[in-house]
Amino acid sequence: MLKRLFGIAIAAIVFLFQVVPAAQAAQMDVATRTVPLNPEGATLTLSLKQVSEGKRLFQYACAQCHAGGVTKTDPNVGLDPEALTLATPPRNSVASLIDYMKNPTSYDGVLEISEMHPSLKSKDIFPEMRNLTEEDLTVIAGHVLMMPKVVGDRWGGGKIFY
Repeated sequence: MLKRLFGIAIAAIVFLFQVVPAAQAAQMDVATRTVPLNPEGATLTLSLKQVSEGKRLFQYACAQCHAGGVTKTDPNVGLDPEALTLATPPRNSVASLIDYMKNPTSYDGVLEISEMHPSLKSKDIFPEMRNLTEEDLTVIAGHVLMMPKVVGDRWGGGKIFY
């Protein structure tokens, strides 16, 4: 009987240590949740609910091709801060990522690629885009911009990490 109670106590302690870090992770600080809103320098601080919703919607609409911030169809262009900044036009703010999700262009900004990339413009081809609202696009963009702060260089790190 004593062995059984000891086993249950050990299991409870192990379970407790697994649950507590997850609860703490949900309490991201304001600096982590603050992302660039537009190229002019304004910022947006996401609520914890928006952080959760952004992750969920990214998994639903984007992660098939962009798991971990990589781009499966073109491993040279990821969702890491450097790649977003060097795009033409730069895609390193919520507003510019929303623009991209509405009207995607090639990395150099020359070609319109809505027939190849999910967007609101091509929602008849890509059904996962059909029901996304402006707020949904905002939290997805916020998720993309926040992830480098959460996982560091792993976000968009490609074959090195995934």
